[in-house]
Amino acid sequence: MTTVDLPLLPLGLGIDRGSERGVECPGDLPAASDPDLVARALAAKEALGSRLFVLGHHYQRDEVVQFADVMGDSFKLARDAAARPDAEFIVFCGVHFMAESADILTGPGQQVILPDLAAGCSMADMARLPQVEAAWRALADAGVQDLVVPVTYMNSSADIKAFCGRNGGVVCTSSNAETALEWAFAEHGDDTKVMFFPDQHLGRNTAVLKMGYSLDDCVVWNPHLPNGGLTVDELRDAKMILWKGHCSVHGRFSTKVVDELRATVPDVQILVHPECPHEVVLSADLVGSTEFIIKTVEASPSGSVWAIGTELNLVQRLSRAHPDKTILFLDKDVCYCSTMNRIDLPHFVWALESLVEGVVVNRIEVDPDTERDALVALQRMLDLPGKTHKD
Repeated sequence: MTTVDLPLLPLGLGIDRGSERGVECPGDLPAASDPDLVARALAAKEALGSRLFVLGHHYQRDEVVQFADVMGDSFKLARDAAARPDAEFIVFCGVHFMAESADILTGPGQQVILPDLAAGCSMADMARLPQVEAAWRALADAGVQDLVVPVTYMNSSADIKAFCGRNGGVVCTSSNAETALEWAFAEHGDDTKVMFFPDQHLGRNTAVLKMGYSLDDCVVWNPHLPNGGLTVDELRDAKMILWKGHCSVHGRFSTKVVDELRATVPDVQILVHPECPHEVVLSADLVGSTEFIIKTVEASPSGSVWAIGTELNLVQRLSRAHPDKTILFLDKDVCYCSTMNRIDLPHFVWALESLVEGVVVNRIEVDPDTERDALVALQRMLDLPGKTHKD
C-alpha cells in the first residue's frame, strides 16, 4: 500500500507545498469559536429527547454530523424523517431543497428546521420556476410540448418538483435516473422527448452511457438566452433537452487531474459521481451515487487505492474510516461545498437551544399547493420499478 503523508490531494507529494498553489486545501474548516458548543449541543439534544430528530447529510462537516441521529443522502434522509412521525422537530443538517423535501414527506404535526437559511444549493438555484415555465411555453411554440416529459433531479426546489407533478413529470435521484428516464421515454412512444433539470451532467451521462443515446441527441437549454439558445429544428430533433445547470463541486473535476493521478499513483481507481462532466465520467473506472461511492469503498480490499470525485467532507470521512486503503481527492483546487458548510456548530446549537426555549427558528414550510403537486412527482418516482431511490 502507498504511504501518503496527506491522504488527500496527493499531487503535491515530493514538491514544496509552500510554493505550489492548490496542492493542499487552504486550511481545515475552522474549529468552533466557542469550546463549550459541543457540551451545549449535547445538553440541548438531551433536553429535547424524542421530540427531536437530527438528520445529517454525507457532505456535512464532522462537527455537525456527530450529533446526527441518521446520516445519508438527501432523499434517504427525507424518508427517514417521514418514518419518525413522533418526532416533533426535524433538524435537517443539509441544504434548503433537502429540508423542503423533508417537509413535503413528513406529517402536518412535524416541523422541519434548517439551522442556517443561507445553506442553499447553487445547482438547484440554476432552475427557477419562471425560467422553467418560459421554457415550457417555448416548447409549445415549437410544437413539441405535448411530446416532452419533464424530469427533475432531487436536487431542485419544491416548486420545480411541483411543476413536474403538474405536467406529467417525475423526480429522480442519481441512483434511479435511468429508470426514471425509461419511464419518461415510454410515455409518448418513439416521439418522446425529455426536458431534464437542473443538472445537465446527470442527464447527459445517464442518457448516453446508460441508455444508448448519442451526444447529438442531447441539446442544452440555456435559460439566459432567447429560446434557450436553440432553434426550433434543434428542439424538434432532440431527445434530451438538458437544462444548463451543474453542481459547483462536481463540475470542477477534470480529466487533467485524472491523467496526472494515473501517471503518478500506481493502481489508482477513479470513482466519481454522475454529476461530474461527461468527459470525467468517461475517464473514470466506476461511476455512481453517493451511497454507491461509500459502499464501493467499504467493500474494496485492503490496500486498494481510490481517487474519488465528490464532496471533500465525504472523501475525508471515508479516508479516516478506512486507514487500510489509500483514498485520494480528485481535485487540486476546490475543497468543500461552501453552501453545505454553512451549517456549522454555532448555527446548530442556536437552533437546538431555541427549540428548548420553545422558539422554532428557520422553519421550512412548503405551501400546500406546491406540496401537493411536488408529492405527485415524488410518488411517481416511488412507484418506479426495481431501483432504490438514493442520491
